[in-house]
Amino acid sequence: MRDRYAWRVLTVAIVPIFLLGSILHFVHDWSGGWRPMALVGAVNESVWEHLKIAFWPALLSGLFEWRMLDRPYPSFWAARTLGLLVTPATIAVVFYGYTAMLGGHWLIADIGTFLVGIAAGQWVCYAALDWRPVRPTRWLLRLVLVGLLVGFSCLTYWPPEWFLFREAGTGITGIPS
Repeated sequence: MRDRYAWRVLTVAIVPIFLLGSILHFVHDWSGGWRPMALVGAVNESVWEHLKIAFWPALLSGLFEWRMLDRPYPSFWAARTLGLLVTPATIAVVFYGYTAMLGGHWLIADIGTFLVGIAAGQWVCYAALDWRPVRPTRWLLRLVLVGLLVGFSCLTYWPPEWFLFREAGTGITGIPS
């Protein structure tokens, strides 16, 4: 694919996704712990909450990107779904990888991990824009997108007892009481 405009749109979008995700890290606290804000804002320092604050801005950015691209991409949402899968996977792999090697985490590395995950998701979306998945794959990706929406909407409120949802220092899962 040689669409430079699409490349620019998806690459430039990394910045607002990163900035909005950074703001979402604090909005639940800023709202005084208002439970509906937990849908999009981080409620604790678990890895899950950091995946969530990358997901919602990337999804929102996808709505703008879809409208901004100057030529139709019939598989845009299939490509966006792949990007929405790659972002949290990259964040989790890089975070757990570097903390295992260093024996702990550093704030600047955490921020860099967040940025790298967002960039990876955007670039995978770009790489897949001209992809023409067969009908069963399109349906599967629609189900995956619905699953992501349901998961990121519900699992803060009803988190499973799994390491991804547990805050490292306190063991808290979900919304603190």
